Amino acid sequence: MNNSLFFKKVESFSSAYLRCCIFISDNASAGKKDFFTKKLYSKLIGNSVLLEDLLDIHGAKNNSDWYFYRELAAAVRHLSLAGYAQKHISTRLSSYELKDIGNFEADAKKNFIFLNDSLIKLAPAILQEAKRLNIHVQSHRYKPEDFIQIPTGIMLEYDIQDENQDVQKRYIVKIANQFLSVAKDFNKFRFYEPHSIDDIKKMVPNKINEVEMRHFEMLAHNLQSSFDSYVMHGRYRVEDGEYKRLRSSFSIVFHLTQEIGRMLHFYERHLYPTGYKNVYKKTRERLADLVPPDKLLDKIVNYGVFYASHFLEGGKALAKKILNENIEREKVEVSIPKDRGFHSRPSLLVAKIVRHYGGEVNLLVKDASFDASSVLDIQWAGGKIEKDNIDKVIFEGDSRAIEDIKILAKVNYAEDTMGKGKPLPSELGYLK
Repeated sequence: MNNSLFFKKVESFSSAYLRCCIFISDNASAGKKDFFTKKLYSKLIGNSVLLEDLLDIHGAKNNSDWYFYRELAAAVRHLSLAGYAQKHISTRLSSYELKDIGNFEADAKKNFIFLNDSLIKLAPAILQEAKRLNIHVQSHRYKPEDFIQIPTGIMLEYDIQDENQDVQKRYIVKIANQFLSVAKDFNKFRFYEPHSIDDIKKMVPNKINEVEMRHFEMLAHNLQSSFDSYVMHGRYRVEDGEYKRLRSSFSIVFHLTQEIGRMLHFYERHLYPTGYKNVYKKTRERLADLVPPDKLLDKIVNYGVFYASHFLEGGKALAKKILNENIEREKVEVSIPKDRGFHSRPSLLVAKIVRHYGGEVNLLVKDASFDASSVLDIQWAGGKIEKDNIDKVIFEGDSRAIEDIKILAKVNYAEDTMGKGKPLPSELGYLK
């Protein structure tokens, strides 16, 4: 390899990156605050990505002279990505109009300070490492006006109307249902008191890791994309505060999981003790002095995961309300399970169908109504059915669930007259 050509490229790709580091160091030394803007994060992200890629292509991971410089670029990349997401959340928080945010605003500010303080510590270390490597730093300095804030406080006139409300209605049902499914899956991470650092180390990366959080980031992003494509226009902006709050519930989770994923990546790839070579170990220790792993883990779990769970849980009641306001409703009369009635298995299958779709369905027995998503409620209904010697009942509610209950009833709730289970129809394969 022509080292002079490599070095020339390193200097070129380091130029804007190092000027950002000088800008950070100068502002921090002057005691200035609030100089981390989206534009600064964006500049840090773009230039650290290019520099890291350049170093990787030329084998810096396996070179003791360049490895630390490469790791510093990776640290800037992922902490800046996390900072950008946090800045977005903090900027948009008031417009989300979420009703129960608890201590989120104060905790978000603490997390923002942690990320920025980490970048402030990294900046002089990067400049020092560049000096050791004889990388020339341009004398031209960035100015505050190079990194101005995005918001102006001005809102443009809303003058685009959308009349296709039937499409909106169909998609809001799907989105509300998917939101409930995501909230249910994320519930495995839910907790109510802060975890100790020892407990967190048992969870990360075994239970809470980048792969898991990126999965939920994708799900939340899909919800936001579907909403913005098919529901957002028209009624969302003008009339429906509930629609807006539902979007806010998964939008804030999207940005939180985005942030957590970047922080987890940095921890798992650059701070978690896995490398066996001495140079890797020493570099990890040097990074840990700049970005303390215990503090990073605390922010990941006790801030990020906690509030992602909080906002998903907080949006469930609203999602159910919107779902039930927009679903197509249907009523059907079906036979009860032959000979054995609504004992545990058929009751469970009916409840699973209703829960799968998330909409409201009631089981009507004469003048009494029972919640068809509750196994216990259905079994209580079964007692009344047996007592009054009834052979047919009515299900009323979400048409999607009703259609599947019809299919289930036609096969005697997938059991024979002795109560032994039979194969489910293919349409109900999700009940397995």
